[in-house]
Amino acid sequence: MLKFDFSLKTRDGQKVDNIQIYGRDLPDAERKLRQMYQHCEITSCRTIDTIKTGGYTVDIEDLLSLIARQD
Repeated sequence: MLKFDFSLKTRDGQKVDNIQIYGRDLPDAERKLRQMYQHCEITSCRTIDTIKTGGYTVDIEDLLSLIARQD
């Protein structure tokens, strides 16, 4: 999954910065954002490279193969 960083303006005019949401793609992340902030105006969005920031995923098959290789 990708991670997106949003800045927005709420329907009351409040500015909210650095809302980070995981999503399969941008429309999926926007859908999740709009569930929390209805009728908001998105002022900026950027994709965060989770590999550079240290976030990574491990496939369960890879983990099991590592365990099985140990003597």
